[in-house]
Amino acid sequence: MTSSRFIITVIGSDRVGIVARVTTVMASYSVNIVDISQTIMQGIFTMIMLAEAPKENFDLAAFQQAMDAEGKSLGVEVKVQHEDAFRFMHRI
Repeated sequence: MTSSRFIITVIGSDRVGIVARVTTVMASYSVNIVDISQTIMQGIFTMIMLAEAPKENFDLAAFQQAMDAEGKSLGVEVKVQHEDAFRFMHRI
């Protein structure tokens, strides 16, 4: 991997506490939000973040599993993709 940045997407029915719980997991892994966009469209919560992780000893698989588990407990879908993979998949 050439960078330690990730794209995190959160989508699902809006409810209280989504941002708080997702960012709590991020903080526990020392993942920092670089940029964030969030909106609610007719009751559907959508959020996309550019996040950065510490370069040393960062366990991406464990972070992805923790974010997925938190999303499931919230009833939303949380995806974590490495920035390079995201850009490659979404290039024009």
